[in-house]
Amino acid sequence: MTVAFLSGTRRRAAASVAVVGAGLLALTACEKPTPVATLTIGTESVNTEAACYNDGKPLAKDVYDECMKKTGKTLKLDPDQPLRIGVDTAIAENGWVLGVEGSLSNEAEESTKTYQSINSRAFFPPGGQDELRLQIVELKDKQPVGVWQFKLKKSS
Repeated sequence: MTVAFLSGTRRRAAASVAVVGAGLLALTACEKPTPVATLTIGTESVNTEAACYNDGKPLAKDVYDECMKKTGKTLKLDPDQPLRIGVDTAIAENGWVLGVEGSLSNEAEESTKTYQSINSRAFFPPGGQDELRLQIVELKDKQPVGVWQFKLKKSS
């Protein structure tokens, strides 16, 4: 009788150690979440983590080029309302620029603000397309370190 009781106790102890060990292993396997970028128009809002992020180090050119081709979450854009862009402080500390359809404008000014409002009509001029991909690109020493992808659709 005593042997069975000890075996049960040992089994429970071993199971407890295994559960704790598995929990610790799971915690060490977790990746730190990337900073978040948010787009808002009117009362609608979408946010996302980075499509590509290298923890503050420059992205390799091939990784960056592939990342700029991706498509992110969709937001319907009313041209009569401003597009509001919000970025985590970590993105703003390095600076960021907007990309459209996978390319950055040579005239794009780097921002270190966590919030910016843009005239929506700039994205959809009359007679132009009805949807586009918008990127927020975090720069560090003029090198891309992160890309956040969104898709804007012109609302009717």
